[in-house]
Amino acid sequence: MGIFGKRKSREERAAEIANKVASGKGFYGRTTRAFVGGEDFAKLQGAIGAYNSGANVQQLLAMGAPTTVAVVVSISDTGQLVNFDPVVDLVVQPAGATDHDHNHGHVALRTIVSKLAIPRTGDQVLLVADPAQPGGFLYAGMV
Repeated sequence: MGIFGKRKSREERAAEIANKVASGKGFYGRTTRAFVGGEDFAKLQGAIGAYNSGANVQQLLAMGAPTTVAVVVSISDTGQLVNFDPVVDLVVQPAGATDHDHNHGHVALRTIVSKLAIPRTGDQVLLVADPAQPGGFLYAGMV
């Protein structure tokens, strides 16, 4: 504990700055938006969004949120890295979804995957319901 109250850890400060950059607010956000341009700023927002969804998944799993098994229909690389882990676009079909459902039962996700455990087409993965988006899912890792 610091002299003036509880001090934030480096990770908390870094996450706070990253969120300001992604939102385009504050000194870091405005400066980043000015220097990188619109298209690259949108890519940056996507990467930070993927990072935040990974942190949310860890919290949900720690709280005991139920998971759903899904099969990977397709995977494509976005060319982005977060902490040297790739950000990918996944299309998955949750268990129990049928071809008569919306989009043939497929769910599209942009997420970070571990470079040591990259899912392939046909692999089973875990999904967690997204509390911020009803009916949406977050990637929770491989089975």
